[in-house]
Amino acid sequence: MMWRGRARLGPVIQVVPLLRQSSTVSQSARDWTIRPANADVAKDQVAQLAASPRRALKLADLLRHGRPPLSKDALLASANFTLSLLPARLASRIQALRNLPFIVVSNPHVSKIYHNYLHSLSTLLPYQKRQISTLEEENQFGDVLADLVQTHTNTIPVLARGFLECRKYINPGDVTHFLDTHLRARIGTRLIAEQHLALHFASQPISDEPTTGTSAKESVPSNYIGVIDTALQPARIIRLCEDFVGEICELKYGVRPRLKIGGEPDASFAHVPVHVEYIITELLKNAFRATIESGNEREPIEVTIASAPDVPGHARSVQGDADEGFQLEGLADEATTPDAVRFPNPTSQSITIRIRDRGGGIPPEVLPHIWSYSFTTFSDMDFQNSANGNVDALNTIAASGGNLSSIAGLGYGLPLSRAYAEYFGGSIDVQSLWGWGTDVYLTLQGVGKID
Repeated sequence: MMWRGRARLGPVIQVVPLLRQSSTVSQSARDWTIRPANADVAKDQVAQLAASPRRALKLADLLRHGRPPLSKDALLASANFTLSLLPARLASRIQALRNLPFIVVSNPHVSKIYHNYLHSLSTLLPYQKRQISTLEEENQFGDVLADLVQTHTNTIPVLARGFLECRKYINPGDVTHFLDTHLRARIGTRLIAEQHLALHFASQPISDEPTTGTSAKESVPSNYIGVIDTALQPARIIRLCEDFVGEICELKYGVRPRLKIGGEPDASFAHVPVHVEYIITELLKNAFRATIESGNEREPIEVTIASAPDVPGHARSVQGDADEGFQLEGLADEATTPDAVRFPNPTSQSITIRIRDRGGGIPPEVLPHIWSYSFTTFSDMDFQNSANGNVDALNTIAASGGNLSSIAGLGYGLPLSRAYAEYFGGSIDVQSLWGWGTDVYLTLQGVGKID
């Protein structure tokens, strides 16, 4: 009931309902793929895929196929590009899970994630043996890819519970390292898959024959290229997240703090709305809660938006995840198809958002641990309640790829938010004045100017 008031963000987040509609794979797709059993994916095959060299993925790769609706050739190129990346990335995650202590992998939650990855890899391997060359095969691949994305929707909360149950058998530092690596890799994997799915859905209907129809083009705003909004306004997302978090605060506490936006509220840049929504929701949740519980709900939460100017000729390289670097340089050289997006200058733009609250600050003994996956702070009683569905409403505000996930009390909010920000070369910094309040600085790197 409480989730109904949440505003959703544009077509990019509506990809998830589309995935659910396509989660039942057609019989023709099943016949064509001939899904093997999990046991058919041999250990040496996984190891070989996981160890295979992978070139650095550039952000321009997600834009190179052009604005939807795509032509037949561009859509097939996007499908084959997606297929060229996913199996090795899935194999890398399987290998990482196999390297965990046996007692951890034996946990039913961790084991479920392991077998989900194994199943997904076994589903894609038959495709890797040949190119997708027709629109019929691309449609079938889209069905299977949608099913794959839906299968991994709840990876984060399921892993969270698995590691919580295994906290006696594995060092907390090892857990933090594994989760940080795994979740960052997962961001890239989902982004690659969801980008093609967004282009696929936005390019329907499409046929081998030229058509003058404009239904596909009219269904997608011109500022969207797949899951990327090239004219994203952080102020709009902040207001939507404010409404959602404020509604939950009213349900729990009976009050909601005010929020003031200053700086450059009209600033816009190119980014992934789903990622920005998750980060802002988590940061506002923390600010609202601290403000109310410190008794300062009459003090407004101040949000300042600052847009950095474009820097002509500037190029940067950032670390995307443990599997492959996510690089932004050389954007102008990546437009290789007739319909590709053109980058007139290799410019870059960043937007910094400061969220300031009067919530009393973070205790000094807690501050050094805010970037850890603090599963040990969740009591057994709280865990039992969460398993039965009795979770703190504020703590259930956690999303992954646009879906709500209950990872209540597990301390995943800030480290996962930082992973999303850093994936594109951004950052999150926290400055706390104990006894007064907290300033959080979120910097998000954009793509630059896009024609």
